[in-house]
Amino acid sequence: MSAGAVVASAVLLLPLVSAGPSATAEQPGSGSLQREFAVAAARYDVPPSVLLGVSYLQSRWDTHSGAPSVTGGYGPMHLTDARTALAEAPHHSDGTEDARGDTSRPAKTGAEAGVALPRTSELPARLRTLDRAATLTGLPARELRESPAANVRGGAALLAAAQRGLGRTLSADPADWYGAVALFSGADDSATAATYADDVYAVIRDGMRRTTDSGQRVALPARPRVSPDTSQTSRLGLRKASTARTECPRTVACEWIPAPYEEFGEGDYGNHDKADRPASQSVDYVVIHDTEGSWDTTIKLVKDPTYVSWNYTLRSSDGHVAQHVAAKDVAWHAGNWYINSKSVGLEHEGFLTAPDSWYTEAMYRTSARLVRYLADRYDIPVDRQHILGHDTVPGTTTATIPGMHTDPGPYWDWAHYFQLLGKPFRATAGAGADVVTIRPGYTANKPSYTGCEKAGQACAPHGSNAVRLYTAPDENAPLVKDIGLRPGGAPSTTDVNDVGARASTGQQYALAGRRGDWTAIWYLGQKAWFHSPRALPTAVGARASVLTPKAGVAEVPVYGRAYPEASAYPAGVPVQTVSALPYKLLAGQRYVVGGRVPGEYLYAPTFDTTPHRVVRGEELYYEIQFGHRVAFVKAADVEVRPAGR
Repeated sequence: MSAGAVVASAVLLLPLVSAGPSATAEQPGSGSLQREFAVAAARYDVPPSVLLGVSYLQSRWDTHSGAPSVTGGYGPMHLTDARTALAEAPHHSDGTEDARGDTSRPAKTGAEAGVALPRTSELPARLRTLDRAATLTGLPARELRESPAANVRGGAALLAAAQRGLGRTLSADPADWYGAVALFSGADDSATAATYADDVYAVIRDGMRRTTDSGQRVALPARPRVSPDTSQTSRLGLRKASTARTECPRTVACEWIPAPYEEFGEGDYGNHDKADRPASQSVDYVVIHDTEGSWDTTIKLVKDPTYVSWNYTLRSSDGHVAQHVAAKDVAWHAGNWYINSKSVGLEHEGFLTAPDSWYTEAMYRTSARLVRYLADRYDIPVDRQHILGHDTVPGTTTATIPGMHTDPGPYWDWAHYFQLLGKPFRATAGAGADVVTIRPGYTANKPSYTGCEKAGQACAPHGSNAVRLYTAPDENAPLVKDIGLRPGGAPSTTDVNDVGARASTGQQYALAGRRGDWTAIWYLGQKAWFHSPRALPTAVGARASVLTPKAGVAEVPVYGRAYPEASAYPAGVPVQTVSALPYKLLAGQRYVVGGRVPGEYLYAPTFDTTPHRVVRGEELYYEIQFGHRVAFVKAADVEVRPAGR
């Protein structure tokens, strides 16, 4: 590992630096990328703070080695060339789950979102800004994609052209550029354009400094007194999005694009269920998904009444949000009816298996604000056992485990996301603690994966949120087994969709042992070892409650849903089997507790909501971090102990 990678990793482990009053005295970065921003700003008469602020919101100044984002954006300025970037984008349909995840209706597995793109001439302007930059600068498109210096020049040229197009002078005052910044977002509605510009100016006012993915030190000194004329967005000619029914914070640009609630005859209907949450049931989870398709394809899919739905979709290029299902209603998105009935689902424009595709800062920030709003509204704990990835939602029964989806996968930056949520993953106990929080440095942590493009073929090295788990403290040892994914007992693999031997940033596990630079945790009923050298640890000490089988109990069943006991069901509501998964929690093992919940089942098999019932029992469950996915155990089977020191 290079020294630069170590420095980059260390910086990424810290909260985002929001420059305070003393930040005006910051020294700007001295690397070549910082110089390129200065050169491009001077060449095109764009204030350096505007150029740096826009770039930060797009890419956090990262270059991604010339690889495109999920929306075909290249380089630190996120110049978009969707035809080149996305025509061959990998697409995963690694999973056969029924999105609804309930046996009260026949299971449905619909077609996944495709990635087919329209002709270049039909692409929206926001997906082809690189062509425009090539015309303005005279630079070849390939150079704009691959050269950070050229890319920054292209972004500066686009900003200057937007400013002139608005009839404004190329002023040295950053406050005069609000309209041009709003247009740079590519948004076609005024609210999203304004939100984007507001975020850029917040970065300019606060200041930022960061070491990028290529080891470049870049800084934007704070300009706390910059006060732009925000009324400029009213003169941009952008549409006004429909917001009448949206449930979003004021800091997010949100549009209502409804998912249809329709009946098809013979008792069939879709694509979600009407409910009255939180009066009928508490909302305990937010589930993070990626779309596995473009924005346009994803919006078409959620408009299909016959299959799947989710509550919100987020666009990568500008952070725009569309809401489809009211938060009080139950969307079909997670493949587990218990989780669906108690969660809100967010789809993010992206591709799990594209290791060099990346999400914009604009989308990360918008998503974090939306999740923080939902967490505050429904009193959802902001931790990895309640802010779930789809890949951490458990299968409902043994048969469903292999088909469960695996997005957003190992390339979603959970550490940065939780920084934006205001809950960064920090050590809360000493190095000898009984519980650990997984926390590798995203940029420098590059475990090998296969299967991104073809089965068995190595994926390109890329920063990852995950650590790999072995049966012994040795990288040559077999990976731990997941008997749910592979009932025959075969070891896990390095396939990008295989979550059987993976622990992810922010997840917490009880310590099972230490040996040199290796740490063991209890995981899926076994010891699992991961590399965590003292010089660059991939986990930190934590304080958390843990549970273990009660005295005299040899093994405890593990469940994928917390359903009531049979005696709780009223007449007319079929009893749901409390089906154990193939795993066991064994005596002497400990797992981190996520919370205690009553057994609960939403009976909603019909379009007519009259027979719908929420069944609650006396049986209590604990949610635990059992493997990569969460799980449930009956409270009567275990005892809870405090842990951590």
